Amino acid sequence: MLIPLTALALILAPSTAAAGAARHPVVHSGAAALVHAALNPDTSPAGANDPTCRPTPAHPRPVVLVHGTAENMTYNWYTLSPLLANHGYCAFALNFGQLPGPHVGLPGSRRAGGVAPVARSAAELAAFIDEVLAATGASQVDVVGHSQGGVMPRYYLKFLGGADKVHTLVGLAPPNHGTTISGLAHVPGVPELLAAGVGPAVTDQLTGSDFLLRLNAGDDTVPGVHYTVIVTRYDEVVTPYTSAFLDGPNTTNITLQDLCGPLHTSEHLALPFDAAALRHVLNALDPLHARPVTCGLTLPIIGG
Repeated sequence: MLIPLTALALILAPSTAAAGAARHPVVHSGAAALVHAALNPDTSPAGANDPTCRPTPAHPRPVVLVHGTAENMTYNWYTLSPLLANHGYCAFALNFGQLPGPHVGLPGSRRAGGVAPVARSAAELAAFIDEVLAATGASQVDVVGHSQGGVMPRYYLKFLGGADKVHTLVGLAPPNHGTTISGLAHVPGVPELLAAGVGPAVTDQLTGSDFLLRLNAGDDTVPGVHYTVIVTRYDEVVTPYTSAFLDGPNTTNITLQDLCGPLHTSEHLALPFDAAALRHVLNALDPLHARPVTCGLTLPIIGG
């Protein structure tokens, strides 16, 4: 349930007393994230969920980190959370969308996250953001999400009153217009198997789902919110990768390989650990102080 999870994270997280007061190691590696998450399940990522953190004039909005399907905050934000804290942000992360029973998930939590119906998870996000705003005294947050974590907040913005509470939404490979999962969604019986093994969130994110038809009816975006979408041409989960792109004012769509070239081989799972992708995230959160994106060697799943 949401309240015990968020309360536990806020209470048990290490205190830094103020944004940017402590330095945290930043490791750009999905493999390291898997090991850390397996050894430290149900813990906040470094730099996140400090109940004493107060936003500064330089970074006045807390950043809420929203994991993907079958993921969790411990694994998903192993790299970005300490990076944000080191840059002076108040970062907050949650586990959401958990259901009773066995569901396939990555290491990092005793129960798979992001597997419940996406609209239900959006309501959990709404409650969590209200907690963050109350704890920090801020009037708005920024949201960064991976995969489902990039599309689910759009439901909150459009239908649950979130538009006034969110300034910027950054999505790393979000299935904004659905996915065929490299064609698997068209194989008879496969969507049902995925829904049974992973959870109903999977079918909500397939191309043409009732959830996405409702979400995308009318405009992709809501007025007043700034959107950035960051994708990789090698995405094997959100296919085609261009289905992540949004159309609307205050919207930027970024394909990593347009700048970094075809040897930048990060795919879907690698994006949260990809230094170039995370520099784009930092630039989206603070465009007035954007810095050049440096490209380097990256690997599938691992990033770098």
